[in-house]
Amino acid sequence: MNIQVEEIGGVTIIPLEGRLDGNNAGVAEGVFLGLFAEGKGTFVFDFSELQYISSAGLRVVLVAAKKLRASKGRMICANLAEQVYDVFEMSGFTSILEIAGTKEEALAKLQAGA
Repeated sequence: MNIQVEEIGGVTIIPLEGRLDGNNAGVAEGVFLGLFAEGKGTFVFDFSELQYISSAGLRVVLVAAKKLRASKGRMICANLAEQVYDVFEMSGFTSILEIAGTKEEALAKLQAGA
């Protein structure tokens, strides 16, 4: 998994693509933890190119959410494909995580502090 992180207006965007499963969840987690260690505290996880997420991938999202909550940071998951959204819903993530329809919507929420 090749993750091309970008920053827009103080918000770090982590685009995820393909499959977030046991084979590459460690890469995604490492990218997040590295950015978090640098002091980044506001994230958009962009799922627009993600077709599949496994329990290992869900764990990465949960680790990020817990670390950011503990540090008063914030993250929004954006652009969830129907299949990925269904997995989030079945695992209860839709009730504990902020979700936006688009990356732009997530950025607007974060930059407005809403």
